[in-house]
Amino acid sequence: MSGDAVTTTIDGGSGQLEPSAKHSNESSAPVDVAGLVGPSKGDRLVQIAGVLSPVMIVLLWELFSRIGVLDARFFPPPSSITGEFWDLLKSGSLIEDSWATLRRIVIGMVIGGVPAIALGLVLGVWKRGRQVITPIFTALYPVPKIAIFPLMLLIFGFGEASKYAIVAIVVFFFIFFNTLTGVLQVPKIYLDVARNANASRLQLFRTVALPGALPGIFTGVRLSVGVAFVVMAAVEFVGAQNGLGFLIWSAWQTFAVDSMYVGLVVISVLGYLCLVVVDLVEKFTAPWADR
Repeated sequence: MSGDAVTTTIDGGSGQLEPSAKHSNESSAPVDVAGLVGPSKGDRLVQIAGVLSPVMIVLLWELFSRIGVLDARFFPPPSSITGEFWDLLKSGSLIEDSWATLRRIVIGMVIGGVPAIALGLVLGVWKRGRQVITPIFTALYPVPKIAIFPLMLLIFGFGEASKYAIVAIVVFFFIFFNTLTGVLQVPKIYLDVARNANASRLQLFRTVALPGALPGIFTGVRLSVGVAFVVMAAVEFVGAQNGLGFLIWSAWQTFAVDSMYVGLVVISVLGYLCLVVVDLVEKFTAPWADR
C-alpha cells in the first residue's frame, strides 16, 4: 500500500474499522481548482481582443478617412479630432464646459436620488402606502422627461435650477423603482425577526431594508448616470450658454465637425468614469452584491 492510502483505527467498542479522523478531514477539504489553473488561453485572447478592438477601429477610421472611403466632412480622421481636443483643452473652454455638465448632473442626481431612496425604503416596508402611492409614479414614469423641460424653464427660468430639476426628475424614477424592488426582494423573515426584536423603524431601515436594497439602489444609480448625460446634453442644446451639449450645438451651427466629435468623446469618457466611481462605491458599501 502507498503512503497515501486511507489509514484506519479499531473502535474498541464495536471492533469495527473506522477511517482516521485526521486523514478524513484532509481528504474532504475543498480544493480551489480554478484558482490553481488560472485564466485559460481563450480568456486571455478575449481580454487581448477587448483591448485591441477599439484601437483597430480608430486605425481603420483614420485610414478610411484619409483615402476617401469615409467622407472627411462628416467623419474627420481621429488625428484631426485629437488636434481639436488639445486646442480646446489649452484654451480652457473644454474644461469649463465639462465641469458645467458634470456639476449639473451630480447636483441633479443628489436632489433626485436622496428622496427616491428614502421613499423607496419607506414604501418597501409599508404595504398600504405602497399600494396607494406606487401607481401614481407608475403612471408618470412613461412620460418623456425631456418633454417637460419647457415647463421647468417656465417655473425656474433659464438658470441652473431648471437644469438641476430636469436631472432630478429623470433620475428619481430609476432610483425609486430599483430601491423599492430591492427592499421587496429582502426575505420577509428578516423583517419579521427585526420587528420581533423590537427594532425601531429607524433600526429596521438601517439594518435590514437599506442593506438589502443597496444592490438595487446602485443599479438605479448606474442606469441614471447614462440617462442623465443624454438628457443634460439635450437640455444644453437650447437652454445653456456652456456645457458639453452647448459645445456640440455650437459646433453644429458652425459646421465644426471636429469639435462635435470632441464633445461626444468627452461625454462618453465622463460617463464611463462616473460608472467606475459608482462601481467602486458599491464594492466598498455592498461587497456582497453579486455582479
